[in-house]
Amino acid sequence: MNKIGALIRNLREQKGITQDFMAKELMLTQSNYGRLEKDDQRLNAPKLQKIAEILGVTVAYLFNEAHGEVMNQYGKTGQPEQLQIQSKDIYEGYIDSQKFQISHLQEEIVFLRGLIKK
Repeated sequence: MNKIGALIRNLREQKGITQDFMAKELMLTQSNYGRLEKDDQRLNAPKLQKIAEILGVTVAYLFNEAHGEVMNQYGKTGQPEQLQIQSKDIYEGYIDSQKFQISHLQEEIVFLRGLIKK
């Protein structure tokens, strides 16, 4: 099991949340959700964000950045300047999706302000 998946599983179990519930919230089958906990390569930014919301934590917490540490591909933790982030693609995808979301919301604000002025 991978480090992020193990953390997600531990948090889910601590909160008494079933895999079935998580799967329904993510619009997956229970077996596909179970695979997410075992293989973090299947995680993408939107799924990671939704999982964090359900568990009541931040995505940064899932990456262990709340403690100023990250993890490399060998599961060793340390300071960011010393190690590579294990799931760098997931993390960067999450950042990109958040930037896109902000841009979309800014456009929507401009549009709604235009409607108010009419």
